[in-house]
Amino acid sequence: MRDLKQTGFADRLTTQQDAKKALLARFKPKPAAPDPEFEKLALKRAAEKEALRQQHDLAKAEARREKAEKEAARMATDLEAQEAVEAERRAARKERKALTKEEQKAARDARYAARKSRTR
Repeated sequence: MRDLKQTGFADRLTTQQDAKKALLARFKPKPAAPDPEFEKLALKRAAEKEALRQQHDLAKAEARREKAEKEAARMATDLEAQEAVEAERRAARKERKALTKEEQKAARDARYAARKSRTR
């Protein structure tokens, strides 16, 4: 086959190199054009994130408040139970003291009666 273009070895070599450079240039990253909406989207995302953070903080504060209320209610019931136990103890002690006073009176009366019966 005859060479119609009349190209030599050097010409074919440079053409091959140019083609290889063009092929490699396709894979190089192209300079990116900045998105005009990028700033607006970033501000919108930041606002959404802040709103979500505030909502989360409110939920945490509510949970802490409920926990504190439950703890206060538990402490109040514990205090009431403790006061009831103390009142029961005081009542039992008063009853024991009253019983012993009655027993003491009965013993004293018995001694008095014994003394009276001896002198007669």
